[in-house]
Amino acid sequence: MSTSAEATAKKARLSGNVLKTISNEKRSSLLHKIHDGLKANAASIKEANQLDLQSAEKNGLADSLYKRLDLFKGDKFETMLVGIKDVAGLEDPVGKLKLARELDEGLNLYQVTAPVGALLVIFESRPEVIANITSLAIKSGNAAILKGGKESVNTFREISNIINTVITENESVSGIPSGVIQLIETRQDVSDLLQQDLYIDLVVPRGSNALVRQIKSSTKIPVLGHADGICSIYLDEDANLENAKRITIDAKTSYPAGCNAMETLLINPNMPEWWQVLENLVKTGNVKLHVTADVKSALLTKLQEANKLDEQLQSSIVDADEATDFDQEFLSLDCAVNFVESTEAAVAHINLHSSKHTDAIITENKANAEYFLKGVDSSGVYWNASTRFADGFRYGFGTEVGISTSKIHARGPVGLDGLVSYQYQLRGSGQVASDYVGSGGNKAFIHKNLDTSQVQLGA
Repeated sequence: MSTSAEATAKKARLSGNVLKTISNEKRSSLLHKIHDGLKANAASIKEANQLDLQSAEKNGLADSLYKRLDLFKGDKFETMLVGIKDVAGLEDPVGKLKLARELDEGLNLYQVTAPVGALLVIFESRPEVIANITSLAIKSGNAAILKGGKESVNTFREISNIINTVITENESVSGIPSGVIQLIETRQDVSDLLQQDLYIDLVVPRGSNALVRQIKSSTKIPVLGHADGICSIYLDEDANLENAKRITIDAKTSYPAGCNAMETLLINPNMPEWWQVLENLVKTGNVKLHVTADVKSALLTKLQEANKLDEQLQSSIVDADEATDFDQEFLSLDCAVNFVESTEAAVAHINLHSSKHTDAIITENKANAEYFLKGVDSSGVYWNASTRFADGFRYGFGTEVGISTSKIHARGPVGLDGLVSYQYQLRGSGQVASDYVGSGGNKAFIHKNLDTSQVQLGA
């Protein structure tokens, strides 16, 4: 076992133990300073990011990863900065009272939120993740060890240097030790840290299916994350055509490399003019449709009848590989398409093929929508909305540590609430268990629930 890995993990644990005692005001103030430091050094961060992009292009990095790597495309960098301030402004997730119960006179039990502890976060490509995780970790009172992908190493180093400089320069005022955020670079570091279950409380992998599965098989530490983003949209027979067009084009084309992009489109053939949705995906979004035989036959017939079957459409309609296409995260302008005869059939298809990320129904039929919302076994289930809303920033979490498809602890976009657990605090006045029934005594418990809104711990 690596001595350096043990030292890193132990430092994270000790730093986290200090951080959770620091006030919310000081934690939030530090985040504002980190925001200002990153904003002031945007030029050097962009220069580092350009080096990574040049290397990626030279090494033939996959297009989906290249898009994730580009920190300055569109408003990604500004959104990252906004996310830090948004997190700083959120309610303190630590020390929230979840339960208050009087066990006996002068003996009260409280369930109070507390940080998870020390996090190990491993991610690929997206350099903005370092700022996201840093802000969420500090705000929630957790220490974090971060490992970025080798393709983002220059950006990662530059951002991490700025963050560490800000933390160190403010340590004497904030009381927050520099060890709360540590950065590692090699795979061996990761392998060694995955054995540090004595000090590390949670591993969060953000990346490919292969990365997540490899992490899960290599550690005893609990793992929070998702392996794939196989998101489906079902067009019910009572779907509004214009809604269906707008939602599917957004879900597939606004950011096809995202884990919340639509990968499968299920269509009830009784929906009037359903074929126009597919035509719109091709003509407006340049999407390649991987269609089953019955969809292909019906679609070509409809297009021919409408005199719409041109060269672009013909080349964009390909045969689906039914053994793989409905279990695939394309991360590109490709979409698998199938017919289903009912909402029940759509739910069954999704529960069989879905990665439990986010799935949606488009319909004006409330009964069908409610059945879908209850029946689909995913962390996010939507009615008449794009799957692209599955995001911590859009949920108002400020940002997210990742998306979890687990059913334990946290599901969906994981923000501050997903980074706290809870502890039981018992506040007494000299009581001993042996005085009470069940432990040899005769005293009975009161077990009276108290109004948590009227309790002020530490006041």
